[in-house]
Amino acid sequence: MKNVKFLLSAACTFFAVAAMAQQDFSGPQYAKWGDTPEEREKNILNSNFLKESYENRNYDAAAHYLKELLNSCPDASVAIYQRGANTYKQKINRAKSVAEKNVFIDSLMLIYDLRAKYFGDDPKQGLAFILDQKAREYLTYKPNDRAGIRKAFREAIEAGGANADLETVVAYFSNLCDDYKNTDEVMPDEIIAEYDRLLPFFENNPSAAELKNQLDAAFGLSGAASCDNLEKLFSNKLAAAPDDEALLAQAVSLMGRAKCNSDFYLATAEKYYAIKPSAEAAMSLASAFQNKGDFTKALNYLNEALAVEKDDMERQKLLLHISLVALINKDYTNAASSARQARDLNPEDGAPYFVLGQCYAASASACGGFAGQATFWAAYDAMAKAIELLPGDSEYVEPAKASLANYRANFPNTEECFFNELQSGARYTVTCGTAAGVVTTVRPR
Repeated sequence: MKNVKFLLSAACTFFAVAAMAQQDFSGPQYAKWGDTPEEREKNILNSNFLKESYENRNYDAAAHYLKELLNSCPDASVAIYQRGANTYKQKINRAKSVAEKNVFIDSLMLIYDLRAKYFGDDPKQGLAFILDQKAREYLTYKPNDRAGIRKAFREAIEAGGANADLETVVAYFSNLCDDYKNTDEVMPDEIIAEYDRLLPFFENNPSAAELKNQLDAAFGLSGAASCDNLEKLFSNKLAAAPDDEALLAQAVSLMGRAKCNSDFYLATAEKYYAIKPSAEAAMSLASAFQNKGDFTKALNYLNEALAVEKDDMERQKLLLHISLVALINKDYTNAASSARQARDLNPEDGAPYFVLGQCYAASASACGGFAGQATFWAAYDAMAKAIELLPGDSEYVEPAKASLANYRANFPNTEECFFNELQSGARYTVTCGTAAGVVTTVRPR
């Protein structure tokens, strides 16, 4: 069957040659194939022979015709380069020695370089496309040439500009991070600088969330983005340019993402916030001060963010955050007030009820007597509502369930309800603490 296919191909080629012998190649449409009609005829024939040789898996012959075409008419047709690249990939796979394989790989890279030279201005598959393909092939065939891989990917991304292929961007940065971890060729400041440079590609393409996650994962796993490395890098830069707004923004963004809470980070973030206040910056500062246990400053920045935030969804998140920080700070009045506001903005969120339950229970001891015991009814109601609304995997679910048993154990008993002229199932309005005014139900323990 193989011989039959070869004979048919040879016959087709013979008839093609015979037909071409009758053509006039002096017209301007053939100019790209050579200076004279004779050259043009020869080169067009060689192009046909290249196609036939490749399709018949005669890759040595295909390589021969490719060489002839590249020497005589390198700008005649992009198909020459497409078939040439495929030819050399097959030869690479069939190489009989490492040395021979390396020669074929170099030839493949040369084909991409020549295609970029002569067809880099192609409107559909121009320089960016060609260099992108070259970078991917370089990674495949020369995995140990780490510097060469980085260079090839950088050239591809630069050629793509704002429209660079995001998979290529991720591949480049992932390899850069691997080189940082496995070699001494890449320093941490290069990883940090490249991450900051590449991030806008993804921020301008919100549909590429998964690729953005891959970029972030590579950055995080590299170890370059440690707080120590970031502080060392930016302390020197900011010492030289302490009022550089762009540099301050970069430092705050990267160190905030790394969850740094050193004095240097906080001083830098507060300086940037003074220059360019925003809800996002305030949130970042609040989280940092919260991690350091400075709840007063954390609440100050959260309230500043709340003061400028107009979107109800974002306000609800801020109010919930304020309530949680205030709760940790044992500021139960502020915590309850913020939790109620968060609840009113989104009654289907269980977290505000979780905070309210704890606030009610915490203030019960300050009430004393029966009024304090009765406050646990309101605490129980709020926590039961939290369990009803919280998703099953919420970090608050198990603590909420444990709280229910504790609150029930603090309910007034039947005798105490009797002496206060209250019957089971009756309505009761809490009279003290953060739950004052809340209507609940009498339930003796």
